[in-house]
Amino acid sequence: MDEKRAAYSLKAPGHPGSGAPMRLPGREPFPRVDDHLVQPEVTRDEMIGGRRVVASPAHPPHATQHSRLDYVIQAHTAPGYIAASDLLTRHDRSSDFATDACIYKEGIDPETGARHLEEIAFEVVSEQNESLVTEKASRMHQRGVRRIFTVWVKGRQRVCEWSPESGSWHPLDSDASIEDPLLVAPLSASSLLDAAAADDAVAEALLAKGNPVLQAREAAIRAEASAAAIFQVLDARGIAVSPAQRQTILACSDQERLDRWVRRAAVGSSADDVIASTPD
Repeated sequence: MDEKRAAYSLKAPGHPGSGAPMRLPGREPFPRVDDHLVQPEVTRDEMIGGRRVVASPAHPPHATQHSRLDYVIQAHTAPGYIAASDLLTRHDRSSDFATDACIYKEGIDPETGARHLEEIAFEVVSEQNESLVTEKASRMHQRGVRRIFTVWVKGRQRVCEWSPESGSWHPLDSDASIEDPLLVAPLSASSLLDAAAADDAVAEALLAKGNPVLQAREAAIRAEASAAAIFQVLDARGIAVSPAQRQTILACSDQERLDRWVRRAAVGSSADDVIASTPD
């Protein structure tokens, strides 16, 4: 692949929901996405351009990378959309295949009466040859899939995005992030390649979703830091804190009140002044 191309935008090239099947003049409409040529969950067969291909089980690192991809994509999927693995899709009259991971809109497409077409797709590439992956990307794009990514796990590990203009794969910089309305937070390329980066990315995505467990933990950390600041300031000023007063400060979970107590610690003459119920 030619990796010395001009800068490439990683933002969404279109509004979500715009991935409707494209119909060219003089051509028959695409089949429904669930009008399959092969039997899902019965056979490993797929059809690509009329050729039968067997989707084989994976060895490491392909299998490990696939698991990491699912982990990160699920966390980043925005409300109203669904993340899926190995979702079989009828892409055209002679092609019926799945990608390793994808995101599509919830509900039923009113134009087809079937589920919505995936809008973003990801493929992990190791033993599979580049020409086959490229053919799949071309057919997916023609079907209406907005964005297609590959995660290459052999040789130089990298993440690439399909460029329909050039008909080839564009490698993303290691510090690049994928931005799209279907994602609750930017998805870093590094999170698709590194386990530690994946954990960090998932945590950021869950916070962006307002995950109550993480929000509660974040609030508890802030409260602990504020309580420690109060004790530090009072100790520096030589003001004694009784066990009961210490327990009152440690038990407080109201961040606004704790912030007020931090300010009072610098000017109060006693611990009681600090934790008085009257506002500043």
